Order: sequence, then C-alpha cells, then structure tokens
Amino acid sequence: MSRLVSPHGGGALKPLLLEGAARQAELDRARTLPKLRLSSRETGDVIMMGIGGFTPLEGFMAEADWRGVCDRMKMANGVFWPIPITLSTSKAEADGIKTGSEVALTDGETGEIMATLKVTEKYTIDKAHECQMVYKTTDPAHPGVKMVLEQGEINLAGPVRVLSQGEFPKKYAGTYMTPRETRALFEAKGWSTVAAFQTRNPMHRSHEYLAKIAVEICDGVMIHSLLGKLKPGDIPAEIRSAAIAKLIEVAFVKDTVVQSGYPLDMRYAGPREALLHALFRQNYGCSHLIVGRDHAGVGDYYGPFDAHKIFDEIPKDALETKPLKIDWTFWCYKCGGMASTRTCPHEASDRLLLSGTKLRKALSEGSEVPNEFSRPEVLAILRDYYANLKDDERVEVKLSGHSAK
Repeated sequence: MSRLVSPHGGGALKPLLLEGAARQAELDRARTLPKLRLSSRETGDVIMMGIGGFTPLEGFMAEADWRGVCDRMKMANGVFWPIPITLSTSKAEADGIKTGSEVALTDGETGEIMATLKVTEKYTIDKAHECQMVYKTTDPAHPGVKMVLEQGEINLAGPVRVLSQGEFPKKYAGTYMTPRETRALFEAKGWSTVAAFQTRNPMHRSHEYLAKIAVEICDGVMIHSLLGKLKPGDIPAEIRSAAIAKLIEVAFVKDTVVQSGYPLDMRYAGPREALLHALFRQNYGCSHLIVGRDHAGVGDYYGPFDAHKIFDEIPKDALETKPLKIDWTFWCYKCGGMASTRTCPHEASDRLLLSGTKLRKALSEGSEVPNEFSRPEVLAILRDYYANLKDDERVEVKLSGHSAK
C-alpha cells in the first residue's frame, strides 16, 4: 500500500499512452486519418495526458468543462481544475471535421503523430473571458494571453489515445520522468512526504534556501524542471539541468533531493498556474509544492504573493498536495547568510535581493556575480553558456531580461 498522496481525482493514475501492439495498431490507423497540427503548448498537454500527469483527464475539454474551469475552477463533473486544457483550430479546418469523426494530432514542429482524437464537440470560446479569468488580464503583451489570442477560433473536444512522448525521453534521458517513475523512485527511497520545487530557471541561493527549508519538513525534495518551451532569452533546459545537478552535488545531503523534468510549456498564469503545478505534482506523488515569491508569474501582472493567497480561496479538499508558502528570501550581510522577511531583523540596505532576471542580466552582460547570489560551481556552468552565445542570441537575452522574474 503506497504512503504517497493519491493521484488527483481520487483514483489511480490514468496514463493514456498506448504501448506495444496496441500502440502500433493505433499508429497505423492514425496514418490514414486527417491530420491536425498541434501547437507546442498542445503537444505538451497531450504528452502529460499520455503519461498520467494530467490524471484524471481523458482528453481535451468540452465547452461545459472550459466554462466551469474558467469561472469556478471545476470541470462539468465537479473535479477541481484551474486552467483549461483545450485544443483549437481554424474555422476553415474545423468545418471539414465532423463531430464523431477522428483525427490524428501531429506535432506542429516535427510532424510526428502524437495521438488520435475522437471529436465529440466543436465550440467557440470568449477568448477575452478566458484571459481575464485565468491570467487576470487581457493585455496581449502577456505571453499567456498572447497564446490564447493567437489560437484558432474553434475548440475541438474529445478523448485522446496518445502514441508518443515526443523528444523528451531521449533528449532529456536521466532527467525526464513520468509520474509512475517518480512514484516508484520515492517509494524505493522510503519517502512518503515529498516537496516539489518548480523551476524554469537555474537555481540561485534563494532557490537553494527554499529547497533546504523543504528538506527540513519533508522526507525529500523533487526539483522539477520545466522542459517545454519558455520565452525568448530564458536559459535552455539542458543548461539548467546541468546547473541543478551540480548544485545538488555540492550543496545538499546525499539522497535528500532528486532532479526530474516534465514536458509542459510555461503559461505564465501566476496564481492559477501555481494551482495547476500542485495538481500535477500530486499525480507525480508529491505531498507539497514549494510556493515562493511570484510563482509562475511574469512582469508585474501579479502581486508577489498572489500564488500564496489563491490556495486559501479553493476548497480544502480540492487538492491533496498542499503549498509550502515561503516568504521573500534574500542574502543578509548582517545575518551572514540566507534569510527571509520573517527571520531577518535587519534593514533593506543589508540585504541582497536575488532573482532569475537579475542573474540572467548580469551573466548576459558579463558582469560580476557575487558568490552570495549563486554558488561558484553553478555560476561556472552558466558563464560558459553565456560566453558561447551568438551575438543575436545575446541581444535577445538582454531584450527579454526586463520582462520575467
């Protein structure tokens, strides 16, 4: 009997990925079906459904689910869900697809067949309404809003049969793991309480501090890196993974931390995305999610602790995975180490505030980065990456540095 938290929805994991002969038969059939190209975000969602990360979803959401998730964070069947998981296409393409028919879903970049979809419903949505409810803004400069506004006019709903995990198992071998694999790993270690640390950046000392707080509370910590698409200027997943692996080696007690990765793109939905992060970490077997400052935020669209507050606004039984809410953290010169606003009595002038944006900006400009900001062994990996950037990539990094935390 597992001592880990149950998968979301109260049952067992529901991976939709076919294997063996069943997969081959469905793939052969998929080649005969009309093709529908997926966006990068949709491809990630398909893979998460395939590996059980989005348990208990069985496919892309219908209109009643979409509306319920936007307005009440509940699907039509009452299951808690904070962000719509939808598939869109153009009106012209949707007109050629009959309800009840099937289509093959292909990766928009590689052309690989990722899944088959049985179309049970076609519907239009109020994009502005989704943006306002999910992202708290309709500003097209917000990267998540931009994704919604640019998607097709028609949503297609229905169950999927997943055929591939894309490039992730091969490209990120040793880091990318499925929920079944992380659960098996935690159980082999004898862990029952596990805190997930969400990151899309290399870890500086503030991140390290958050993870160490969690190590004190839980049996272990899973540093869970986003492996899907970010925005221009962010550090590639393979560099982040190498930097995190080095940090774990030099800064943590052996067998208290594991690194893993998952296949989604960032939505930058702030508080709502924090809830989604907790939900799928429950499927991965994590009892807690570390929620620090501006979790999953971008620019100044959300308050620094809006992601803390939203967990108090949902029903207590909505999620088994609970937040570890941690205050603003920084290096305090008078304390002689990392501290937070709850533990440090000193003045703001005594504090070095740490952020991924500041770190990227300093590294991209070749500026000195103090050891109080990040460990030298980690900085060496990051400096090597920035030193080898092409000129156009370096400009892109500098232009994007102001917009993300």
